[in-house]
Amino acid sequence: MRTTSSIVVFLLAALLTHPAHAFPLAAGQDKPADVAGAWAITVETANGTGTPTLTLKQDGETLTGTYSSQIFGEQKVTGSIKGNAITFGFTGTVEGTSITVTYAGTVDKATMKGKVSLGELGEGTFTAKRP
Repeated sequence: MRTTSSIVVFLLAALLTHPAHAFPLAAGQDKPADVAGAWAITVETANGTGTPTLTLKQDGETLTGTYSSQIFGEQKVTGSIKGNAITFGFTGTVEGTSITVTYAGTVDKATMKGKVSLGELGEGTFTAKRP
């Protein structure tokens, strides 16, 4: 019993004397990065470079917004942000073919970078920054 009491006293002392950051929350509980607002994107693919724009609204980890590009026109976007990991996408039409576009990457303050899947059109990389 004495050992158990000593352990409890030690743990309480540690919790009371160490700052909260010494005991981090589980990774899934990280506060999501703030990505609301306008973004200028540069997409690099084997077929060339594109410069779409993105405007995001954020409600916790849930993202909605508008994507605009010369290829896909204006599209409604949905996605999520968990910590600094972001995913968003939409389904658009190119020459009568439905294409699912998915972006997945990371956010670092006013920039993001990652990979983009353009369905049958292939894959590429992207970078984005706040204008």
